[in-house]
Amino acid sequence: MFNPFHKGIRNMTTDAYVRNDAATTHATTGDTATLNTLIATLIDSVNGYQKAAADTENARFAELFNARAQERQTAVTKLQAVVARLGGNPEDDGTTAGAIHRGWINLKEAVVGRDDEAIVNSVESGEDYLKEKFEAALKHKDLPVEARAAVEEAYTSVRAGHDQMSQLKHAIN
Repeated sequence: MFNPFHKGIRNMTTDAYVRNDAATTHATTGDTATLNTLIATLIDSVNGYQKAAADTENARFAELFNARAQERQTAVTKLQAVVARLGGNPEDDGTTAGAIHRGWINLKEAVVGRDDEAIVNSVESGEDYLKEKFEAALKHKDLPVEARAAVEEAYTSVRAGHDQMSQLKHAIN
């Protein structure tokens, strides 16, 4: 029987409210969908950085790209854990758009060859896209506290990677 005067207990089978110590958080399918979109995009970033590291002949760039790939993988793992804690099914694959982009880069490399400038430009373009995705997610006012904290932490890495690739791009051009 529903008692509107009884505080703190909700029917867990019909809504997504969970008690988190003194605070109450609201997790919806939209929250985990937002996080899963970011996870898939981060996986694209990991794959892109790994490809860039394999394609460059510059050892310093390869080291930089591999470090960013590892950093992004850490962000993926943390966001996947949040999705699981919110009751969702964490994404474990990249996006179709990311796969198409890598395919386009492969075709372009086959036709015109690969050079560090083209590799850095491609990475920086991916960073622009990733940064926009995170900024859009952070505009969601209804993200649960735990989800928002994880997104903000990952965004710190995304912003730093974006800025670093932008500086590298401008230094090469």
